[in-house]
Amino acid sequence: MSKEVKLSINPYTPSTLPTEQALIDAGKAILESINSFKEGKTFKSMKGQTPYRVKTSSKPKQSGNEAGWHARYSEHTEFTFDQFWEGLGRNKATNEQQRVSPKSFIPEVDKVTLVKTISPTQSIWTMHYKFPPPISPRVFTVLQVTHLTGGENGIPREGCIISVPVDLSEDAELKAKEEKGARGRYTSVEQLKEDDSGVVKWTMATSSTPGGNIPRFIAEISIPGQIYKDVMHFLEWMRKKEEALKPTPTDQVTSPMPAETPVTPTVTGPDVPAPTTTETTPA
Repeated sequence: MSKEVKLSINPYTPSTLPTEQALIDAGKAILESINSFKEGKTFKSMKGQTPYRVKTSSKPKQSGNEAGWHARYSEHTEFTFDQFWEGLGRNKATNEQQRVSPKSFIPEVDKVTLVKTISPTQSIWTMHYKFPPPISPRVFTVLQVTHLTGGENGIPREGCIISVPVDLSEDAELKAKEEKGARGRYTSVEQLKEDDSGVVKWTMATSSTPGGNIPRFIAEISIPGQIYKDVMHFLEWMRKKEEALKPTPTDQVTSPMPAETPVTPTVTGPDVPAPTTTETTPA
């Protein structure tokens, strides 16, 4: 039986990481507790003909944790569950850095490094965030765990991505892979659920501290707006990624005429149709 784990921004070390099942259970416990959070602002926006509503909520810090929790919830029909899972459940850290013409999932992330792969569903990542002055760069190192269920016999799929902070100080080899910067910490739980109508329900809860000299109350005040922007940044990144995969208009390329075989002056060789090529903009 896995030891019970309660998620917080208190970091683990490589030698004290909980089991995968313990982290999954802890993530589910956080998701189930969101109903008790205090309701916050509902952000509304429109992209083309698609309206978006992102509901936020929060819970103040409790004994044993240095920070409170913030959550958001939104529903989506523009992309499928598979597309959402590809962006969030597979290589989430590298996707956060990836820029697509020129949008990026998380604009502040300028470098991502895989520190250690523990299993196909568990990896330690370190992410370097660069901000405009006077805010100094931040480094966040986390263990990310992914868990996907459903899909068989018509059962709707449900995926979770759990991230918890990791302190690499005990392992010099792993720590050498971290970038320089103020050490921030965060833990988060993201859940994707599909329903029978094709709607993707996206829930996220996070607890964090930016580290450095930023006052905690300023960081807390900014979180609801930031987690709303994360949704919009991700959707725009997905749109640009889909656009980049579409083929460009077919270009007509004229081929040189083949050498003519000597014939009588009154006869000419037939024209050779020019081949066409389709260039695809790389993703």
